[in-house]
Amino acid sequence: MDGQTDASYDTQAAMTDQPSLFARSSGEAVALEQRWLRLGSVAAALPETLRMGTSSWSFPGWRGIVYPDEATPTRLARDGLRDYAKHPLLRTVGIDRSYYAPIPEEDLRRYADQLPPDFVCCTKAPAAVTSFALPGAARAEANPDFLSAERFTEEIIEPFARAFAPHTGPFLLQFSPLGQHATLDPGAFAEMLDGFLGAMPAMCEFAVELRDRSLVSDTYRRVLNRHAAVHVMNYWSAMPMPGEQADMVPQGAAPFVMVRLLMRPGTRYEQQREEMRPFNRIVQPDERMRQDVVGILARAGREKRRTYLLVNNKAEGSAPLTIEAIAERLAGVKGGVDTG
Repeated sequence: MDGQTDASYDTQAAMTDQPSLFARSSGEAVALEQRWLRLGSVAAALPETLRMGTSSWSFPGWRGIVYPDEATPTRLARDGLRDYAKHPLLRTVGIDRSYYAPIPEEDLRRYADQLPPDFVCCTKAPAAVTSFALPGAARAEANPDFLSAERFTEEIIEPFARAFAPHTGPFLLQFSPLGQHATLDPGAFAEMLDGFLGAMPAMCEFAVELRDRSLVSDTYRRVLNRHAAVHVMNYWSAMPMPGEQADMVPQGAAPFVMVRLLMRPGTRYEQQREEMRPFNRIVQPDERMRQDVVGILARAGREKRRTYLLVNNKAEGSAPLTIEAIAERLAGVKGGVDTG
């Protein structure tokens, strides 16, 4: 889950008329309802095509922000989506468990049972398919399943089609930095990506996240365009800022937009995790990043393009609070000019 790795909602009036969002009426639950009534007004001012969410959801530190009660990571991982999906701003979520191992279909069905009909998730492809080097190997070895369409189909497409189809959004291909002694020619990478995407069913959508700037090439951009896949504009330790990436890989006729906020450039995962736990406050606000993201989201909204924003706790300290800040800023954007 996100804790282990870089790991249409009602208007305020409609929310006021509905029964309590939570079974219990504790002081904390009432405070959370009042917070969500305020955020419901913000959500009503956002583009209908925008879906914002977090990289994962099993964080006890989000009590009073997302969750009404204290719970363990295990309980939230199993059953937390029900409360998560009630949040006025959270209309998607990342499923990164699939990066490490196949998800049993009974777990996918349990997730589906907790979600409203219009809620879709962004699922990570297995590391076994997106890692150039063999995952877990004692020394650098080439991964024979790198960009294997057959393995991806078996581990992701088929079980998701059987157990999670109504909630399946874009699949995320995360390509982590190469190891110290590994090299991958950008042209060869783009050719393999071309073959993989060409073997995928037409109904599947793909977002490609690079964490090595050298792999961004003209051939890579052409491959994305050919298969209606998109480049993920990420906020990541070794990548340019999201706004720069928007210029490096223009969206063109891409069917959707995806932004992922992971870690401030130049920082390390372990450092950010230790400094930001328990992820219940903003620790390192980044004004430049927020401006980049609001600009990208505002433009996509004007173009009426489907857009996904996924945020990790390690970006600023608390993923849902970063989403609140960006949403409030975006709700104040008029004609693409930031008025906040």
